[in-house]
Amino acid sequence: MSWLQLDGKIAVITGAAGGIGQSLARAFAAEGARVALLDRRTDGLDDLATELGGGAFALACDMSDAGDIVRAATRLEAMGGADILINNAAILRPGPLDSVSAVDWSAMLQINLTGYLLAAQAFGRAMLARGEGALVHVASIAGTEPQPASGAYSTSKAATLMLSRQLAQEWGPRGVRSNCISPGLVRTPLSEAFYADAEVKSRREQMVPLRRIATPDDMADVALFLASPKAAYVTGQDIVVDGGLSQALMGLVPRPGY
Repeated sequence: MSWLQLDGKIAVITGAAGGIGQSLARAFAAEGARVALLDRRTDGLDDLATELGGGAFALACDMSDAGDIVRAATRLEAMGGADILINNAAILRPGPLDSVSAVDWSAMLQINLTGYLLAAQAFGRAMLARGEGALVHVASIAGTEPQPASGAYSTSKAATLMLSRQLAQEWGPRGVRSNCISPGLVRTPLSEAFYADAEVKSRREQMVPLRRIATPDDMADVALFLASPKAAYVTGQDIVVDGGLSQALMGLVPRPGY
């Protein structure tokens, strides 16, 4: 039996085709969970499900489409319903606030925030009926430290932190926990272009007290704990997984002798 006691649990992972999503899927499957892989991009998703085995399966689901989310949740309810939801799907449409379009702003909020609520409602229904379940939302240090020229990204992640806390308060008495993880700098296929430049990579590493850029596996390890019974008394929390980056601000301020 898995030390984390996840054997046989149904874990729903949104944005499963992305770098962090794939690491989450592999981590939960390795712990014995049956993984439902959700993404609007289905390229390779069936192959990932085959690789994972253990009853893993892929579902095409656009997290900006309430109907898609409900249909996916209904399918899982026929199997007993989700035990775990990892809200991971997100988009970034960068741009300064003086010119960001209403379309881009709304699109980011729809997926990065409203999609998290809709998924919690749809997949959480079985958890609430059962009186047990765990939600883990992937936020960002950009939710507490404003990230310039990123459109609605920081705003959406800040709101995700509050959404999780509100879910924890409202659903805790009904046996369902809700927590966030906030990644810092993570090397994924989408961010690889930054790290292809050796100078940029080195400068970024020097900003992080642990002197390395996170991998998607670093995020998955924390999500495993939060979703497991080992975190049974943890709810409403934000676990910052950034190698100490968010604590390094004052160390960047020039001082005599340093």
